[in-house]
Amino acid sequence: MISTSTRTISPAESRTPPPPLLSIERVVKDYQTDGEVVRALNDVSIQIEPGKFVSLVGRSGCGKSTLLNLAGALDFPTNGHILLDGVATDSLDEKGLTQLRREKVGFIFQSFQLLHTLSAVENVELPLLLAGHRDPRPRAMERLTSVGLAELAHRMPHQLSGGQMQRVAIARALVHRPLIVLADEPTGNLDSSTGTSILELLRRLCTEQSTTILMATHSIESAAFVDFMVQMRDGCIEQIVQS
Repeated sequence: MISTSTRTISPAESRTPPPPLLSIERVVKDYQTDGEVVRALNDVSIQIEPGKFVSLVGRSGCGKSTLLNLAGALDFPTNGHILLDGVATDSLDEKGLTQLRREKVGFIFQSFQLLHTLSAVENVELPLLLAGHRDPRPRAMERLTSVGLAELAHRMPHQLSGGQMQRVAIARALVHRPLIVLADEPTGNLDSSTGTSILELLRRLCTEQSTTILMATHSIESAAFVDFMVQMRDGCIEQIVQS
């Protein structure tokens, strides 16, 4: 059982591993609910190397989405530290946090969160426009091509299937070339066949483009696609299984 000691998710023991891209160090996260303290994470430590596909698996309420939010600097630990690319997220001011999320992190959500007034390619362009890119269309089209949707670039979200909308969301998460992609139940609103195709796509992107992916999921089937599966229970890491 691994719950309080730091475990580095690395490939082979025979070589010196690169520095971790994401380092979660003895993290505790408490919330105040109706005057009571609720502990969502309890002394969690883990390190993830660049280019790895890792899933956080467990029942609802086990802490996996909380851990994902902390990893993306959308929230901050009560105790402990989150280091992304060597920088402690709780040491940054608002400007630094915005820059970190905009340049180093991509987000994929269960509900897709596409803007329904924008076409597929316009949704993918959005992170680049927010970062000040003057001509985002070529890179947006490149990303849509990589997820197999180039021919649907000008369709509106309501003209796409659930799987196609999630592929657009994946392209949007990758368009600014982040160091890490955080995926929160990316197959949760999809049927099993479509969900499998999304996992296959994420696996391919991780392998071909060395994209680091941390994914929260209920799906034990994800073990067939990831490098490591982190099993969580009651805010703790029960074990880390190499797939």
